[in-house]
Amino acid sequence: MTLLWKLASMLVLALAAGTVADAKTRDGRLHANMARRPSVPVVPPPDNGPVTSRNGTQLPPYNTTYYFDQLIDHTNPSLGTFKQRYWTTYEFYETGGPIVLFTPGEANAQPYSGYLTNRTINGQIAQELNGATIVLEHRYYGLSNPYDDLTVKSLQFHTIQQAIDDLEYFAKNVDLPMPGGDALKPGQAPWVLIGGSYSGALTSFAVVNKPNLFQAAYASSAVVESIVDYWGYFQPILEWMPKNCSADVQAVIAHIDSVFTSGNKKEIDSIKALFNMSALTHLDDVAGALRNNLWDWQSLSPSSGGGLFFDFCDALEVKNGVSAGPNGWGLQHALQAWGSYWTNTYYDLLCGDEDAVTCLGTYDPTQDIWTDTSVDNANRSWMWIVCNQMGFFQEGAPVGHPTIVTRLVQPPYDERQCTYMFADAYKNLGHLPVPNVDATNKAYHGWFVQENHLFFANGHRDPWREATLAADGTHFKSTPGQPLTISDGFHCSDLSTTNAQVDSTVLAVQQQALKTIAGWVAEWKPSKH
Repeated sequence: MTLLWKLASMLVLALAAGTVADAKTRDGRLHANMARRPSVPVVPPPDNGPVTSRNGTQLPPYNTTYYFDQLIDHTNPSLGTFKQRYWTTYEFYETGGPIVLFTPGEANAQPYSGYLTNRTINGQIAQELNGATIVLEHRYYGLSNPYDDLTVKSLQFHTIQQAIDDLEYFAKNVDLPMPGGDALKPGQAPWVLIGGSYSGALTSFAVVNKPNLFQAAYASSAVVESIVDYWGYFQPILEWMPKNCSADVQAVIAHIDSVFTSGNKKEIDSIKALFNMSALTHLDDVAGALRNNLWDWQSLSPSSGGGLFFDFCDALEVKNGVSAGPNGWGLQHALQAWGSYWTNTYYDLLCGDEDAVTCLGTYDPTQDIWTDTSVDNANRSWMWIVCNQMGFFQEGAPVGHPTIVTRLVQPPYDERQCTYMFADAYKNLGHLPVPNVDATNKAYHGWFVQENHLFFANGHRDPWREATLAADGTHFKSTPGQPLTISDGFHCSDLSTTNAQVDSTVLAVQQQALKTIAGWVAEWKPSKH
């Protein structure tokens, strides 16, 4: 793989994870020892020129931005409104068709206009059922902000419930820029809600919280169960990565954890030097940094044809043109090979020109990654939800369970970061903040959601699988009213039409969804909302 191709792929990752403007790493994160967000992959539109409807009418380009006056606080409308961005097209619309609403969740929504088109399940539904499509930017992401900063004071209205209320208020009050667009509210037209990952969970939560508002809903890779210690993130990776790579990664991590807890300064310094992290003083930062090679799994899809994750495994497992057997080459080779790949190839892709302390160190609360409160910082906005409501700290597995990342990183490591980023919120707490996941799961039913007209789609190889209804050991049953489907896909693979063209299991999920949602929409009758 050429360096140019690698840099191009990192740009795609940055778009998928959020805007490049708010990113400090080249894969779109604010900091390289900060976990990946459960983001929806970007699907680019065909082009940004005019769109032609079925009857030959020329429509605005997909990337045309519209604005909706959204309430700042749904419990106190007197606080006023803010401008919430959205994108829409009625390319496939015919009278009586559904309105297909989608939010990408925790990202600037500008790059997601492809979700208006039949390159996604959204557009497929609209095309088959004669519907219009909408992409709505989530509050506190991109340029849809109640206030002009992301201080703790401004973030008080950044909650899951406010986001759910946004969906309802938008659906009931928007006048869509299309013929008859002022008479397409729920009750006047069937609405279909779609989401993936966090916004997939938001889709499930909205169906629970707003019964009968949406005629149908589709939740892809929906992280419905909020979990503080989300070590299960790495479980699907462990199961599906090449066996030789898994064996050697486990051996290296076990060795590093053993050395770092031994107190042997000479051996500790040797490992730090091997990975060019001698300047880092905190060993959890050093060991935690190596999670990055495993986090690259989230960028894979059935149509990606490889990627940085497999470059990493090749660096460990291909020696003199020969691939290791299923047990790998063993600790001695793997440790040296990982160190060489990290220092000579990967570090530059991850950190660019930043030094190790700036890129990987997390113990300086004065760094601007913690103090920058400017808007369009998806990482900061997402961390607010992580620290308060959802958790999802991606740590090493419990002792006794195989692990491919360090056990030196545990929830207090991330909870400390919460106190750095939102000092004003926790300064009088007296202890590290623990996300209130029990309240979230109770309010929106988490794994135990039982609703009607709610379609779940998951992937065996999705690192977020263990927070979905496809989690190991859950054994939830698919029902006609709440189908539970699973493909061999990765994260939100079933949202993309291209993935279905190369993976028959993804295609099967999409075909079942189209048939099921068509049936639900056919049951719709006008009503008063």
